[in-house]
Amino acid sequence: MTDYSDNRYFELFEKQKLNQFAIGRTTYKERIKKLNRLKEALEVTYKQDIREALFKDFKKPQLEVDLTEIYPVIDEINFVKSNLKSWLKKQKVDTPIALLGSSSWIRHEPKGVCLIISPWNFPVNLSFGPLVSAIAAGNTVILKPSEMTPHTSKVMHAIIKDLYDENDIALVEGEVEVSQALLKLPFNHIFFTGSPQVGKIVMKAASAHLTSVTLELGGKSPVIIDDTSHIDKAVKKLIFGKFVNAGQTCIAPDYVFINDAIKPAFIAAFKKHIIAFYSETPSASNSYGRIVNEKHFKRLKGYLDDAISRNAEIAVGGISEEKDHYIEPTLVFDVSEDSELMQNEIFGPILPVKTYTNIQEVIDYINSKGKPLALYIFSKNKKQINTIIKNTRAGSTCINHNLLQFLNHNLPFGGSNTSGIGKSHGYFGFLEFVNQRSVLKQHTISAVDLLLPPYTNFKQKIVDLTIKWF
Repeated sequence: MTDYSDNRYFELFEKQKLNQFAIGRTTYKERIKKLNRLKEALEVTYKQDIREALFKDFKKPQLEVDLTEIYPVIDEINFVKSNLKSWLKKQKVDTPIALLGSSSWIRHEPKGVCLIISPWNFPVNLSFGPLVSAIAAGNTVILKPSEMTPHTSKVMHAIIKDLYDENDIALVEGEVEVSQALLKLPFNHIFFTGSPQVGKIVMKAASAHLTSVTLELGGKSPVIIDDTSHIDKAVKKLIFGKFVNAGQTCIAPDYVFINDAIKPAFIAAFKKHIIAFYSETPSASNSYGRIVNEKHFKRLKGYLDDAISRNAEIAVGGISEEKDHYIEPTLVFDVSEDSELMQNEIFGPILPVKTYTNIQEVIDYINSKGKPLALYIFSKNKKQINTIIKNTRAGSTCINHNLLQFLNHNLPFGGSNTSGIGKSHGYFGFLEFVNQRSVLKQHTISAVDLLLPPYTNFKQKIVDLTIKWF
């Protein structure tokens, strides 16, 4: 048996382990009370603290904080409150006639002690969103937010400490070694949001204990804009989806395919809406955020410099200011396929554009890469839309808009293979944090009881008839 006593989080883990069955026995009303406390903290008590912390961390505009950080969690809570009672009821299922005399059902039981490791780009949303699902499922939770947004992590720590006992829900802050120490413990489930590279580390650590995982990863999410789309409207929506949070969004458009015939109109619309959104000087706009830190600023600046060195053309933007971690919304054409921009997830406000003449070349290109977390299509051609969807693979698809699929809690959110494992939001997030325990109850003698040894010719005939007819 492994000794974890030298792990600094072992005592906390043990407290939650001892408390997991008490939490697991809570009623849906008790769980909703816990969610209501979190909702009030986000809506009222800590709302302004969250806004100020996110501005300090990377100048996130207040409206973006409300829209992309606070609202999605509150909406998730409201959705769970409306449905949790039915989710927790035993789900009766049919029992085959060969098992006549039995009844069967599924019981949604908590997985137990869960670890949530959340990222920096939407720290409140992507920490508390999974937490809502974990609470709904009746688990104890240790939450580890990113060290890259320290002001926001501090506020979230205060919220959790204020609302919950640590033997129920706890939040721990710290650098990467904190995550490493936590990953050594035998959690019952790990929910991780971040890069595919770190996702592999999490999955490897989980395999030591056969711990189940949910991995919300990323990848290069493509956009296709064809010549039947309303170019002006498409570009306006594209700019919102790409440059909200300064492009630091896992489902942000990563690169765009446009029909060659619409290139001039596309560039004109892009210039027009960038000015409308952020003025002619985006660095002075209170609607445009910053890159989270110097490391990521230099990474993105390096991507852009690399593309330019390979003869890429900057059609819009390109200005950067290292001191302020500012990169202007940037549109790039003729990007070399072996450039950093096309080989890595960009995760910033730089948008490469590729042109095409035949949709099959777009489909072939997308399928030559890892499965994206999202794929976006702007088109009025239903046949072409269906062709693209049927002949590609992606975690999600949004037609004639982008990002909005994340906000529908009736839809599962998550990727496939390199873009993720498992789903979140609503009922699908609830399922990630429960074990679907199958239960069969025998009421009377069954056909199986008639077939116990010793085996006879008569029993063989019964089996033959069962195989043939039932």
